[in-house]
Amino acid sequence: AGAAMVARALWALLAALRAGWCLLPQSGYLHPDEFFQAPEVMAGDILNLQVYYPWEFLSNSPCRTVVFPLMTSGVTYWVIKSLQQLDICSSCINSYTLLVSPRLLFTIFSFILDYSVYQLAPFWGADPWKALVLLAGSYVTLVFYTRTFTNTLEGLLFALLMVLVSSRKSSGRSAEPRSSSLLGVITTAGFFNRPTFLAFALMPLLYWASLTVDSQKSIKTLINDFLKFILCACFTAFVFITADTFYFTSVSLDNLYSTNKSSLIDVIVQLHDKMVVTPFNFLSYNLNPHNLALHGSHPRVTHFIVNGVMLFGILHILAISAGFKMLKKYVHQLMLVRWCYRGLPGLLVHSEGSPMLLLFYFVPLAFLSLFSHQEPRFLIPLILPLVLFSASPSRAEKWKLLIVLFNLLGALLFGCLHQGGLIPCLFHLEQLIHSPASSSHLQHYTLLFAHTYMPPRFLLNIKKTDVHVEVIDMAGAGEETLCHTAEQRASNFTCSNCHIFIIIPGTVRATITKCGVSFKNETLIFPHLSMEDPPQIPVLSSGNWRSQLGLYILELNRDH
Repeated sequence: AGAAMVARALWALLAALRAGWCLLPQSGYLHPDEFFQAPEVMAGDILNLQVYYPWEFLSNSPCRTVVFPLMTSGVTYWVIKSLQQLDICSSCINSYTLLVSPRLLFTIFSFILDYSVYQLAPFWGADPWKALVLLAGSYVTLVFYTRTFTNTLEGLLFALLMVLVSSRKSSGRSAEPRSSSLLGVITTAGFFNRPTFLAFALMPLLYWASLTVDSQKSIKTLINDFLKFILCACFTAFVFITADTFYFTSVSLDNLYSTNKSSLIDVIVQLHDKMVVTPFNFLSYNLNPHNLALHGSHPRVTHFIVNGVMLFGILHILAISAGFKMLKKYVHQLMLVRWCYRGLPGLLVHSEGSPMLLLFYFVPLAFLSLFSHQEPRFLIPLILPLVLFSASPSRAEKWKLLIVLFNLLGALLFGCLHQGGLIPCLFHLEQLIHSPASSSHLQHYTLLFAHTYMPPRFLLNIKKTDVHVEVIDMAGAGEETLCHTAEQRASNFTCSNCHIFIIIPGTVRATITKCGVSFKNETLIFPHLSMEDPPQIPVLSSGNWRSQLGLYILELNRDH
């Protein structure tokens, strides 16, 4: 009882940390997709801000559904816009609320994971509070599940799917599958969010199918369950396709009717011709190896050897060890003729929890490993079966200290340090651009970003009608290109109220000093760790370490 009380208190503390750190906010910048697959797009559509629309949302072949961005970032931006229009909050729209409001919604949604773990733990033979502490203490939950990634939504939908297929009768004697309709809705929604969701949904759906067949229902009832699943999946797909078609093609029924008094059949035909099915566009793009190579190609074992360890540490290694033992235990059964006819349902339904959880973990991992582009965030939905497996009696007990140290390091690295100066930099520039001095006298700002992740423009809070701010993203431009651009901008000042800022990591600061330009203002934002331009260890051990772990905002001097 005492251990359970401690675990509950620890979970409550970690849950408060999750919410508080979101509001602080976290400064680490994990990946551009965090911003450019939802908040950036919705800020442009709903708040009419200057944004950069990524290739996935281009109308010629869109690869991302607009439904989830509208339901998440779109809703939060509509709320703060309404509050400002009603004069309830005169300055609701600023860089802080633009960043934090969608993250806060995702943080609230992240507790679906906690609910799922609490519901699933008894079913899979895990200790509920140990599993909750493992989940809440993981830096994956603290950092990734509080960000606006499609992978985050994928993980939440996977959790709901596992809850639905793992329900039991109240008597506890046999598994009772439920809600085939909801399974159809969640599977299809997950597919439209990220087509890779099918890799995660495969084992839960097979498990559900085996439970349904094994439940000794009549043939009529079985057919009815599967029909409900298919019909609800089709209806959900229709909703997503309709929403995406109207969004990406700007189809208006009024316009269609007004053109030559079109009949309903004509309207349907025109809508069909313009129909947008984003998962198919996603798959056709990503199944092309040349397209994947543009985003980076990795060895097929990257998820298994590198990304799993990077995200989950010793828990991933323990799962691999247990997986090999499970294979050794069951391999002889695979050779038996009896297994072919009867053993499969028994293995899936009646086996102890651990082997089944390992299948829930490794089957999606294996399917995702078939693609050459492998990023760690693709695996974050797997935290649920992993913590359930690891919370089984005494499995992770002796690794407590290592687990704590690993997650502290991960939270510090990805929540604070990684590209950690860019978001505070945009906050600083937004305040500068909207300062009273800038408002009273029209100023023109040129913001040149080099050797940073892509800057999310919406955090500058600039209306589309404003033309006095120009953002130039030079990505990882070489020294010659960077110097040429800086010299050209410095020599072409056209007004006394023009300001040119160069934003660059401290590790590349020496490069800009060779360009023959001078600076009248210099601001250092700390900390900022660029893994693309990492600091040198000898420099870090010198007195210049703060500069190496910082991001510079340099204002060019017109009299260079």
